[in-house]
Amino acid sequence: MYRPEKGTATFSVIGYIIRNDMSKKQIPPSDTVCTSSDQTLFDAKTFLKNAPAEPGVYCMRGAKAQWLYVGKAKNLKSRLSSYFNDTVCAMKTQVLVSKILNIEVIVTTNETEALILEQTLIKKHKPVYNILLRDDKSYPYICLSEHKFPQLLLYRGKRKKQGKTFGPYPGVGAARESLKILQKIFKVRQCDDSYFSNRKRPCLQYQINRCKAPCVGYVSAEEYQEDVIRSEKFLQGKSQQLICEFVEKMDVASAAMEYEQAAIYRDQIQDLQKLQISQVVNLSKGDIDVIGLATRSGVCCIEILFIRKGSLLGNRHFISTFRLDESSEEILSAFLSQFYISHASRRDFPEEILLNCEVMESDSLQLLISRLSTHKVCITQVINKKQEPYKRWMMMATKNAQQALDTHLISKQTLLQRFSQLKEGLCLSSMPEQIECFDISHTHGEGTVASCVVFDQSGPLSRLYRRFNIKNITPGDDYAALRQAVERRYIIYSDSDSKKSSIKTDEHKLPDILLIDGGIGQINTVTEVLKKLKVNVPVYGVAKGEERKPGMESIIDAATHQVYHFDTNHLGFLLIQQIRDEAHRFALVSHRMRRSKVRKTSFLESIKTIGPKRRTELIKFFGGIQGVKQAEITDIMKVRGISRKLAEEIYKTLHD
Repeated sequence: MYRPEKGTATFSVIGYIIRNDMSKKQIPPSDTVCTSSDQTLFDAKTFLKNAPAEPGVYCMRGAKAQWLYVGKAKNLKSRLSSYFNDTVCAMKTQVLVSKILNIEVIVTTNETEALILEQTLIKKHKPVYNILLRDDKSYPYICLSEHKFPQLLLYRGKRKKQGKTFGPYPGVGAARESLKILQKIFKVRQCDDSYFSNRKRPCLQYQINRCKAPCVGYVSAEEYQEDVIRSEKFLQGKSQQLICEFVEKMDVASAAMEYEQAAIYRDQIQDLQKLQISQVVNLSKGDIDVIGLATRSGVCCIEILFIRKGSLLGNRHFISTFRLDESSEEILSAFLSQFYISHASRRDFPEEILLNCEVMESDSLQLLISRLSTHKVCITQVINKKQEPYKRWMMMATKNAQQALDTHLISKQTLLQRFSQLKEGLCLSSMPEQIECFDISHTHGEGTVASCVVFDQSGPLSRLYRRFNIKNITPGDDYAALRQAVERRYIIYSDSDSKKSSIKTDEHKLPDILLIDGGIGQINTVTEVLKKLKVNVPVYGVAKGEERKPGMESIIDAATHQVYHFDTNHLGFLLIQQIRDEAHRFALVSHRMRRSKVRKTSFLESIKTIGPKRRTELIKFFGGIQGVKQAEITDIMKVRGISRKLAEEIYKTLHD
């Protein structure tokens, strides 16, 4: 792709019309000068005044001509104006705009051509604020060579090898599994040609019944060719057709009293049936890519399930960071563009791409992907699909994306980097080894629960997690709830506590940092409790910004009240977000459990003198709790084991 050059002016609006035949025609530089490249501020007002209201691509450049962001637009003037609007409140977008020194505009004939150009520039220059898909590996194939006795082999690279290729497979593991099945059922050789041509006696594969030894003439070319054809059918997803074929041959062999041959067909049928049963999801037909998305702590994970011929062939996931405030729709749109357009030469295009939400400019994406794949590719939402397998596939893709994201976030290497960056960011004397975080959860004061989660440099220590059911406080008083939880958690470290001698060093270690989800009020409350208990733990508050948006929090040191503001991609800040989010999740789960338990509890359980046996008798006698409520005292007395005094107590409890 030709890179636009600067005109004679310090900054010019430059465009290239990309025609349908992909020829380029340079538009002469505009006479309007926007801003000098050596100035620290970009003159957006002058630039927007002369920006074209046409489809195209814009390239934002920073200091030393650094590529910051490449985007496309249906209307360049309208899209670029949104970046410099006074109402823009996204912190990440403001950071991007503050770094802009230059913008280059490339006008195209339509949105589709803009999409192609955008992906070409992203792939070439890797702008720092674009979501970048790292997918440099070529996909593996299974290749069937052109010999008298063809060989099945794993092949990676461009499909230039002679013979038939099947795939691509999402990973080497899936391809090897298919080869293993083929070797067991059809016994087609997988050895190298040099090994095959120099054999004088059968190898171990023949001994374990995984090959028919064509190298020493133990099988005829005609019989071997039949196995090759069946292998092709299997790789094309025609397992059911093979089963029917084997059933017919088994019946013929059995009628001819060739029982050994019939037994071979029977075993092949059983192996193929087991393979079909092991497929959790399947349809009679369909080539579909199912894409699930999970995002957290500035990282996104996209999982793809590859459905071919109605069967789940395999899966892959991609993990990337996003540096702007992208929505799920924007992230998926960027992913589809790069996955299917920038890397089109390595793709096995499906007939349908299944998503769980709409994507931006889906019509343009669908048109271009279809053009690159030589057949129509539909981009659809799972909500528009009524068949059950589609929903199950999407649930599986989303769950796998979440699992892969969790694994990435807690990986030791990532965590060590985050702990190291946190030490530098908070100016600590040493790297923290253990961090604890508290959070409070309730519904309008009901079922208040406090959570305490623990992280070390290897990840979350779930065995040290603690939940505290908060009692005897004013409903909705978060300060009182936090005070009670912190006191109950750290009282064992108090000099006056008799349990201190029983503290186990490995499981009851004081944290190096105590995080509190809250601002000045919360950290002052915690500091007072720790001071009362004579426990020395550094306390930091995670205070939300005015708009309470994730990524805009500030960190407050309880000792000095110093406020730390981190870049949204700072690894130390992402660690704090990760721990805070885990504390919030654990508190929310605990609160829901407590609230559910309370709401499912019978009114009768609040009467201390009524045990499970009497409660059962009451329910049976009156047919339910509503019957007990409607009963008079004399009616309640008729139940076995209920005295008048107890009947009066039950009546009073239920009606008060």
